[in-house]
Amino acid sequence: MSYPFQVTFDCHDIETMTRFWAVALSYSLQEPPDGFSSWAEFAMHQSIPEELWRGAVIDPAGKGPRLFFQPVPEGKTAKNRVHLDINVSESAESKEDGRRLALAHADRCVDAGATRATVFDGDDGWHISMLDPEGNEFCIQ
Repeated sequence: MSYPFQVTFDCHDIETMTRFWAVALSYSLQEPPDGFSSWAEFAMHQSIPEELWRGAVIDPAGKGPRLFFQPVPEGKTAKNRVHLDINVSESAESKEDGRRLALAHADRCVDAGATRATVFDGDDGWHISMLDPEGNEFCIQ
């Protein structure tokens, strides 16, 4: 039996990070609880201080893990020990088509706030190394 899980990001700017990762993964911003028009309204109703507000994005199909974003005071200090690989080329009909899909998605991620780091093309595969708006590494392949 497997266990459901979420991926948690420590970050400074929750709104930027949730909106970016919603674009990067074709996810949706998680809706606030019933009766609230926003997570901010819910947090204020619960007397949660603004510096402790959180955010999340979810797979609209319900298959992928939830990504949870929580505020931390410190910045990123080292290379990630874990990163996400976004496999946009799995449905491609050819290697060239897969690269075209990956490059187009990398452009969408850059438009949403990412930085393109390096394109790797070697014997063990091809991928684009990227940085999210707060410098976390991820790859598009």
